[in-house]
Amino acid sequence: MDVSAAERAVTARHLRRVWGLPGTVLGRSGWPASVGQRLHWHWNYWWQAHLLDTLVDAQQRSPSASRLALIRSFVRSVRLRNFGRWTNEYYDDIAWLGLALQRVQHLGIDVGPAVAAIDTQLLSGWTSAAGGGIWWRVGDEFKNAPANGPAAIFHARSGNLSRAREMTDWMTSTLVDPATGLVWDGIRTDTGELVEHIYTYCQGVYLGACLELSLVDDAARTVRAVASHCAPGGVIRGQGGGDGGLFAAILARYLALAARALPGPEASLARSLVLDSAKACWSGAAEGPVFSAFWDRPALALPLPEDAPERDMSVQVGGWMLLEAAATLSPDVAGPPVGG
Repeated sequence: MDVSAAERAVTARHLRRVWGLPGTVLGRSGWPASVGQRLHWHWNYWWQAHLLDTLVDAQQRSPSASRLALIRSFVRSVRLRNFGRWTNEYYDDIAWLGLALQRVQHLGIDVGPAVAAIDTQLLSGWTSAAGGGIWWRVGDEFKNAPANGPAAIFHARSGNLSRAREMTDWMTSTLVDPATGLVWDGIRTDTGELVEHIYTYCQGVYLGACLELSLVDDAARTVRAVASHCAPGGVIRGQGGGDGGLFAAILARYLALAARALPGPEASLARSLVLDSAKACWSGAAEGPVFSAFWDRPALALPLPEDAPERDMSVQVGGWMLLEAAATLSPDVAGPPVGG
């Protein structure tokens, strides 16, 4: 496995200027790119947040002056492409960007106004409907783990532990299946209907919130549930292309944190899930590397057909993010450093 090769491949294929403007860079959402993707018309705000987060992973693994400059340009470009704003109408999207920007701050880059704008909007999303929690998007009737999980992590890292705990407790009481320990997707506040879909990233963000709040028993239960239900053969289950291309990698990110934070056997279990998934992902990659949308099977061979999920930036960032998570657990994953 070579996480540096993953970084070089993803950045070379996907990073491009925004509208040809000097000093700008974002990820094209597809490769080979369509006309709309070359123009960053389909720019996928929350995919960009995860690309930024993974660039921060790489910077922490192997600091580089050139990558730090890239991250600065990337942050500026998000606001430019979002027409001068840091936020949008989706609370989950802005929570993801907020988490990435909090980590950018630790690199010495001033993003205080952006983090403050995100914090204000996330706080505004809390209501008493369905017992608490924030909405999935402005004006909606749906509250879910994909919004409340990353927002709880964001608030915890901001020092607002009371709101983080309220959100995590709401997820525990409302969305955790008592039979399996898995986290359901969400609840429709107008009808009270529980949407009991099981997505890997719901498990990841809930796990992350529990870790931030030192809720050890809840975090350990989630690791066991993931191992039993979401990782056949020890490899985290894929959920296709599009948005689903990031789901398993989000879970891997927080499993890697659990492997370093939890006491007892769940730490070893979390570590195995990440490393075994990374080995499968790397061994199944096509030349490039080009990662498969399903880590337990090989990627499609090049040239990629137009409907191949491997064309999606989400899938490729997901593979790279997984390897960055694995690199925090094993030195065998890191390749030679990317040039400074």
